[in-house]
Parts: sequence; C-alpha cells; structure tokens
Amino acid sequence: MLTPVIKALLIANGVIFLLELRFTEPLLDLFALWPLAPQAVASGQAMPFHPWQLVSYAFLHGSLLHLGFNMYALWLFGTRLERLWGSRRFALYYFVCVLGAGLVQLVVASWSARGGAVFPTIGASGGVFGILLAFGLTFPNEVLMLLFPPVTMKAKWFVLLYGAVELWAGVTGTQAGVAHFAHLGGMLFGYLLLMYWRGGTRRHY
Repeated sequence: MLTPVIKALLIANGVIFLLELRFTEPLLDLFALWPLAPQAVASGQAMPFHPWQLVSYAFLHGSLLHLGFNMYALWLFGTRLERLWGSRRFALYYFVCVLGAGLVQLVVASWSARGGAVFPTIGASGGVFGILLAFGLTFPNEVLMLLFPPVTMKAKWFVLLYGAVELWAGVTGTQAGVAHFAHLGGMLFGYLLLMYWRGGTRRHY
C-alpha cells in the first residue's frame, strides 16, 4: 500500500511529465534548474535562474525511462522510511535532499558554464539518492537483489559502492549529461540532516 507522501510524489511527477509532453519548452524554461550564467542568458543561450528552480527541477524528467527509474526507486526505498519516520519527517527529509542536490548542482553547473557549456538540470535523482542513503543507514543489513549485475548485496555496501561510483563519474566526467554532483549533493545533505536528528535524539534522552 502506498504511503501518503510517496503517493503524492508519484502522482505529481506523473502529471507533470504528461504536461511536459505538451508544454516542454515553457516548463523547462521556467522550472528546470538553470546555472548562473549572465552572459549565456544575455545571448539567448540559457534561461535565467530563479530560486524556485532549486525544488521545481525535481518534478521534471527527460524521458519515461528517466521518470520510471526515479519513481521506482522512490517507491522501493522511500515507502519503508515513511512508515518508520512518519509522513511529515519523510517529506522534510526528501525536500532537504532535493534542495541540497540543487544547490550543489547550481554551483557545479555555474562554474562549468564559464567554459561555455550551459545546460539545465532536471530529475528527482538528488532526492532519490538521499532516500537511498537513508535506507542504507537505517536498514544496513537489508539484503538487496541488484538487477545489473544480478547479485545480492547488503544495503550498507550498496550505498557505499553507489556513492563511490558517482564520485568517480563526477570527477572524471564519465556519463556526460548526468548530474553526478547533484546525486552526491542529495546524499550529503541527507546525511547531515540524519546526523542532526540523531544528535537531537541524544540530547533529549
């Protein structure tokens, strides 16, 4: 059974994707995460950055496959966390990860834009990676069955491996067009929030 926040996110992302099929350009222009690139904006090569894009970008997706993978992972790992934490805390955690991923990506993309490459960022992956981290820390010995390759692995090792691969891919520029540092940003901000919560728990008991 779907939990309330997961259900709302799945519906919202699905509806917005349908709108994208009809209104692709205006939605990307206004709601994708654009880097800070004044020269590119002035020349018409990019759209201006707006603060709401730090959240709205996570509701846009480039393809049905992109949407499907993100929503599947959100459902698979997020449902148990929402049941454990409650909907309010889960929603806060998810959007902190989305915002953190957006901030990191904004810095990286704005720096890259100085070299002439200006691209918007879209997708819920930053929030999903934060959820993945939380799942690995909360259920470290949960055994996961991977699809590629088809092997079993404990959640804690899967998260560690995935994070290392993302860091390597981001630094080396492997898989161009994938916002690896946004993924890492979602994990970083998620980790910081989890540590803050755990510190607060220790102070109260």
